[in-house]
Amino acid sequence: MKHRIVVLGAGYAGAYVAGTLARRLSPANTEITVVNAVPDFVQRMRLHQLAAGRHVDAPKLADVFAGTGIRLRVARVTVVDPERQVVAVADDGGGGELGYDTLVYALGSRGAGHALPGATEHAFDVAARPSALRLRERLDSMIGMVGMVGMVGMVGQDRDEGGRVVVVGDGLTGIETATEIAEARPGLSVTLVARDELGARLSAGARSHLRQACDRLGITVLEHTVVEAVEATRVLCTDGTALASDATVWAAGFAVSPIAAVAGLEVTESGQIVVDRTMRSVSHPNVYAVGDSAYAIGDNGRPLPMSCASAACIGRQAVEAIVGRLTGRAIANTKLIYTLNHISLGRRDGILQMIGDEGQAKPKYLGGRKVARAKAGILAMSLWATSHPTFGMPGRKRHLAGGPRTRPTATVEDTSAQQATHATP
Repeated sequence: MKHRIVVLGAGYAGAYVAGTLARRLSPANTEITVVNAVPDFVQRMRLHQLAAGRHVDAPKLADVFAGTGIRLRVARVTVVDPERQVVAVADDGGGGELGYDTLVYALGSRGAGHALPGATEHAFDVAARPSALRLRERLDSMIGMVGMVGMVGMVGQDRDEGGRVVVVGDGLTGIETATEIAEARPGLSVTLVARDELGARLSAGARSHLRQACDRLGITVLEHTVVEAVEATRVLCTDGTALASDATVWAAGFAVSPIAAVAGLEVTESGQIVVDRTMRSVSHPNVYAVGDSAYAIGDNGRPLPMSCASAACIGRQAVEAIVGRLTGRAIANTKLIYTLNHISLGRRDGILQMIGDEGQAKPKYLGGRKVARAKAGILAMSLWATSHPTFGMPGRKRHLAGGPRTRPTATVEDTSAQQATHATP
């Protein structure tokens, strides 16, 4: 019987792990299924650009995995049962259960402002494609207050005429969102709210560059400001300040799905799955976590932050561990390091901040148009790599060690779910 590998989530981390496993493991005795809630690949690193009005490709996952042997199941994960080794899913056909022998948990994260009064009802985020599109529609309607004009070239128009946008949070997502909106939609007034000093985690030089970029783009920056509530037309701060807002964007943090915690996996207070050096759950050895869902300790002894850079090294280590254990080979330790932050400041500017071993910003940074072009190249390369998951597929793949394996009798696969699974050639 084939060893069943089920990957939950087809973002950057999930798609990479699934494709690389398909490249390295023989289909004669392994079966890989990817479960994703939507049929498209979402370029999460570009969702702030999508919200601001730029075109962002969303390739069909059926095309991404075509010819790889990977099965795609478009469905929402509702329950993980690690004792029975099944995953319950829901879709238009009613859903069912998928059995697994190895589970790769890559369900990512979402905006974390839901506990803040009014945030769920009134704030937008760029953590998912639907929410980014809702923000885009709102920005379009705000521009429409003074008549639709070209997205670029609205020179001389008073920014207040087109409406007011408040971006809460000056992490990478908040900075990129505020600068992208300000550049792409110059008819809008943009305010960026920072809990501490603007860009506090950057070096002094990078902070200065960021401030100059905000000044150039007309962004109002409020530092040392904490938001306590979001209303339909304003943002309330703990110091009594009320910021008028026609569109509030929450970018002050991200949270993971509670599914892992409910399943009984060992998780942190934030819900991330606690993993060992090989990205295997410390409580359930046939479960691996990658991407934002994993609480992984880097080589510097510090937790790796939620980021695409972290997802890349975490994903590589998970693949090495899964392939090594299944084929009876030694497991290679890949580097678990976080060395830089690459921040877009609109289309024509950016910051490349180097990070030291202790997780602190180094004095050295790069900024300007070349950095922006490099970031655009990285995004394009990431999309190409995801769209070609088994590029360079070797002629010889690894077979599993130990011959045919038996499955626990408690593991059940729903017949209707099996029929609904889309298998690629």
